[in-house]
Amino acid sequence: MDASSPDRAAARSAADRAELLERLAALVPDDGRVEPIPGLSVAHISGPTPPFYGVTAPCFCVIARGAKALHLGDERFLYDPFHYLLVTAELPLVGHVVEAPYLGLRLDLDPGIVSQVLVEAGGAPGAGRAERRALAVSPLGADLLDAVLRLVRAAERPAEAAVLAPLVTREIVYRLLVGAQGDRLRHIAVLGGRGHQMTEAIRRLHAQFDQAVRMEDLASDLGMSASSFYQRFKDVTGMTPLQFQKEVRLQEARRLLLADDLDAATAGYRVGYSDPSHFSRDYKRLFGAPPGQDVERLRGAARAAASPAPPRR
Repeated sequence: MDASSPDRAAARSAADRAELLERLAALVPDDGRVEPIPGLSVAHISGPTPPFYGVTAPCFCVIARGAKALHLGDERFLYDPFHYLLVTAELPLVGHVVEAPYLGLRLDLDPGIVSQVLVEAGGAPGAGRAERRALAVSPLGADLLDAVLRLVRAAERPAEAAVLAPLVTREIVYRLLVGAQGDRLRHIAVLGGRGHQMTEAIRRLHAQFDQAVRMEDLASDLGMSASSFYQRFKDVTGMTPLQFQKEVRLQEARRLLLADDLDAATAGYRVGYSDPSHFSRDYKRLFGAPPGQDVERLRGAARAAASPAPPRR
């Protein structure tokens, strides 16, 4: 490889980032979110945001402009146009835009496709041994960026999207598998082993978030000792199983309070709390305010965002 190759790669990446920004801005010119093809969403946010809470499914995220921070337990992950985000399990996350205006995309990762690509690639060993955490930020290389850009181009044309988007998606999965986070991506592939055990544990805790789950029984069902299960679960999610279940409960309670207009006691009961005061304490600890105040604050912010700007004088 000649000495000018790194310069050519840098120039190519700069051109691709510029084109990606232009195409995403055309897809979402104003604040909001669109889904040009199933599984691919593009968001435009004009200003920094307060923390938002949610359970994030396995996905691959790229930013064209701005920066975003995510919190998993006590850890903070920051990514920008030069880094991608990979989430390999359903995790309760806290995030916010830290640099705006923000334009970014998210590609949902189908476990079936990840498993197929992994098998077809003959195991596709990664470039290095990744950590166990089911979330990572890594540099966005030129080949991966190029595939992302081609996916966006295909998504703009419905006739091409039906044929080309699945092919480019598989290429993105392959490049992730052979990249720095390949070992981490195997969390998604249901091929047996400890990764599959943690995927199943997370699935069960999501499905039974409103029930009292004996973690010792769950560990036994997965063929693990209680101590090994607790350590492995925390390695993957950054939380203990009980902390994980509590965050899922509280985020579901917040959704119920907003969407179904429930009172705090009823929402708490729906997600598994028998003591309203206990629910309010846990809710305030996570969201920074008691349920009633938090919901009113969120609704006020939504009303302000929906109101037209006053005319200029």
